[in-house]
Amino acid sequence: MSYVLIKYLHIIAIMIMMACLCLEHFLLKPQLSATEIRKLAVIDGIYGLASALILGAGLMLWFGVGKGQAFYSANHLFHLKVGLFVVLGLLSIYPTIFFLKHRKTEAETTTAPRVIILLVRIELLLTFLIPLFAVLMAQGIGLPHPAQ
Repeated sequence: MSYVLIKYLHIIAIMIMMACLCLEHFLLKPQLSATEIRKLAVIDGIYGLASALILGAGLMLWFGVGKGQAFYSANHLFHLKVGLFVVLGLLSIYPTIFFLKHRKTEAETTTAPRVIILLVRIELLLTFLIPLFAVLMAQGIGLPHPAQ
C-alpha cells in the first residue's frame, strides 16, 4: 500500500510541476506588472514545493518501497531522468531569484530579462522528455543485457 501511495504522490507532484511550468510559460512576457510578478512568484513557489515532493517520493521509490535500488540503478535511462531533473532544478534558480527579488516591487512594470523566458521554455521542453524515459524504462529499455 505504501508503494501505491508514494507512487501516486510522485505522479500528482509531477502533474503539479508541469502545470506550474505551463502557467509560468503563458504568464511570462517582456513587460510584467507587479501583480503578474506576484502571481509568478506564487506559481514558482508551488513549482518548488512540487519539485521537492517529486524528489522525496522519487528517493523513497528508489531506495525504499519501489522496485528496488538495483532495478533503478542498473538502468541508464533512469540516470538520464535523474540528471534531467537536476538540470531542471539548476535552470530554475535564476527565474526563482528574479521572481522573489521583484515580487514586492513598487514599480508599475518590470522588464523580464529574455533569459528568464528562455530558461522557462527550456525547462518545459526538458520536462516533457522525462515521461518518455519513464515509458521506455517501463518497457525494460535501458537495462543491461545479460551475457549470452
